[in-house]
Amino acid sequence: MPVALYRTAGPAGKSGSKLRRASEISLTTPGLDLATKLRVFQRALRSRVERRDALLDIVRAVNTTLEPPKIAELLVDRAATWVPAPCWAVVSSDLSAQLSVLADHGLTPDMGPAVYAIANWVMSRGQEFVSADLHRDTRVHNSAVGAVVAFPLSCRGRKVGALIGLDSLASAREPRLSVSMLRAVRILLEPAAVALDNAILLKRAEALSVTDDLTGLFNSRYLNLVLRRETKRASRNGRPLSLLFIDLDGFKGVNDTHGHLFGSRALVEAAAVIRGSARETDVVARFGGDEFALVLPDTGGEGAFAVGERIRDRIADHKFLAGDGLDIHLTASVGVATLPDVAASAEELVQAADKAMYQVKDSGKNGIQAAADPAEN
Repeated sequence: MPVALYRTAGPAGKSGSKLRRASEISLTTPGLDLATKLRVFQRALRSRVERRDALLDIVRAVNTTLEPPKIAELLVDRAATWVPAPCWAVVSSDLSAQLSVLADHGLTPDMGPAVYAIANWVMSRGQEFVSADLHRDTRVHNSAVGAVVAFPLSCRGRKVGALIGLDSLASAREPRLSVSMLRAVRILLEPAAVALDNAILLKRAEALSVTDDLTGLFNSRYLNLVLRRETKRASRNGRPLSLLFIDLDGFKGVNDTHGHLFGSRALVEAAAVIRGSARETDVVARFGGDEFALVLPDTGGEGAFAVGERIRDRIADHKFLAGDGLDIHLTASVGVATLPDVAASAEELVQAADKAMYQVKDSGKNGIQAAADPAEN
């Protein structure tokens, strides 16, 4: 809803009657900087954030989902009605504890560095950040952004993230919220911060429950869940599904010669090589020990074989533990099984891929073998 200011002119006309000439200035009037909007429309904006139903609205909105990006999106939408900045972003830590923009409105790519720099400042200090012209601000220098208002999102004594409003137009003076309006905004941000924190903690807990501690790949528990889900989907849609089993040849020698610490590091490197050789749609898991598995949705035997060959080649070319002053070379034995060619269920697919992998081990290692049709055995 546009907020308008009406100004009246003095006497006019021969009869001396007063005519009112209304000149409307709204929040969308071009050329108004952020500080001017906050100053001129302070009363109207304050009434928006101080209403009881504003608090009820944000509480209800952010508690409708457990997805951090969705909560951030809802917060961005509300913030744009509280403070008239044309661009907004919510920044928080992702599952890897790195800062990321969860939701934004109106941001351009060149604003990215400023957004992260402001978020770091706000989250490290737990304070609001205001600037009339970021280009001239020694705290965070960026020529793509003019005025800024930013708020910390705090919960349980921790800084969950930052809500950042930006205007590419610099302001003539520092954008300021009145004491009462700032207090009201802080109150509105509290339930949003709690909801965002809960959602992020839940996602991290879910990630830990399906992630291998050492390699960061998915664990065997998640592999089984994915296999059951993808097997049902493939059978329902009539699409192929392939599974790769990968075993590192000679890995026991690394542990025996250099110790388990170096063995663990070698496993981490192998996991990175395998993950980097797979496709975005593949699910990569550590099955156990030095065995890995890849689920390849919508992939037939030929495509799966090509992925297996790529992984085997890159494992053979990799110099393991080079950062520790060693030059260790490993190879891999790879088994390939495809549904519905050689299996009709998730269990049969695992058995077929495992059997094919051991056939490679028994025949000299460092190779790849496709599982045979059971009817041919």
